[in-house]
Amino acid sequence: MDEVERWTLNARRKIVERLLPGGTEPDPRFTLANERTFLAWIRTSLALLAGGIAIEAFTPGLFLEPMRKGLTVLLLFLGMLLSAGAAVRWIRVERSMRNKAPLPLPLIVPLLAGAGALAAAVVLIFILWR
Repeated sequence: MDEVERWTLNARRKIVERLLPGGTEPDPRFTLANERTFLAWIRTSLALLAGGIAIEAFTPGLFLEPMRKGLTVLLLFLGMLLSAGAAVRWIRVERSMRNKAPLPLPLIVPLLAGAGALAAAVVLIFILWR
């Protein structure tokens, strides 16, 4: 094993010990499934960010200024929150698997559902009002 490989393994070990203390490494299939779930949350986050940008950029004549800004901010904030929540969830699930503990509840789900319903309600009310 050369010096670079030794350094890489040592660096990985330090990161794992810091982020995921204790326990044993789970079956790689479970870790990869956790990673796929994380990436799905990130895709949703990117879609929310893109939706917020699209509303701001392409609907100036459709929505009133305060409503457009509010909806844009809501979608961008949700995208940021979901991205951070995905990272926290990934770490919590990985720690649970390593320690053979029950998986944590996804606390971001009710928040995302509520905020998504709020954004949809704002658009629906505006469409019916117009």
